[in-house]
Amino acid sequence: MRAIYATDLSAASEAAIHNETCLECLDRVGVETIHLVTVVPSNVHAGMPGMDLQQRRQQGLDRYRAVMESAGFEVETHVVRGTPHRRINGIAGTVRADMTIIGSRGQSPLENRVIGSTARNLARTTVVPLLVNRVERATDEPEIRHEHLFQRILYATDFSENAERAFDAFSYLRHATEEATLVHVESPKDPSDDAEAQLETLAGRLDDWDIDTSIELRYGDAADEILAVEDEVEPATTLLGSRGRSRLRRLMLGSVSEEVVARASGNVYLVPPPRTA
Repeated sequence: MRAIYATDLSAASEAAIHNETCLECLDRVGVETIHLVTVVPSNVHAGMPGMDLQQRRQQGLDRYRAVMESAGFEVETHVVRGTPHRRINGIAGTVRADMTIIGSRGQSPLENRVIGSTARNLARTTVVPLLVNRVERATDEPEIRHEHLFQRILYATDFSENAERAFDAFSYLRHATEEATLVHVESPKDPSDDAEAQLETLAGRLDDWDIDTSIELRYGDAADEILAVEDEVEPATTLLGSRGRSRLRRLMLGSVSEEVVARASGNVYLVPPPRTA
């Protein structure tokens, strides 16, 4: 597997990249090659006072490369200019990446819907599965919130085609997963007759992989209930699919996925629809 690791070379990124447990998790799910990417925004120019951005960013990536190579990964670095999420998506497509990883500060105590603009834009437009890796806010030396990226997973499903596609990610995540909670939120306006049976069927598939699995059937607002379960079971990562909403923006998140990505306290692994020409 090939992964894009997008970094702005901040303290948050430093915390994530230097965490050996995170790197071990990536190795266990099959990542062999990592493309380290940093983007210089188009409105930032090297001629600005005190800025030698290209050289400084390459030096930063070279430090990260050394850490990852010592952990056994093949590493390539990319310093590019442009709109961050567009360039990251472009590189992901070019190298045929299997996932993109980006660090994001955790929730603000004043505004719990704030995530970094690049993380938000990637979540809305990503062409490959996206891991939003949360780190602490309001500290000069942030730490990642969950060292074991995939040890405990909360999987949210509406039983749609793309939710099933997200569930298929367990085929490789299972090598690093010990526990899973499966949640479906019923709409009072459109209840189903067999939701619990469908959850049990999915749980059985994970049981076959020796993953300790529980199910949660909730009623109410989907995003609120998924986040409530996250708060109760404290997973390392919440796994869910996104849905296209129109031909023009077929990779835009559905409203539930967007809420979860923005408001979750832990990591989120978002699986988009298949890429089409």
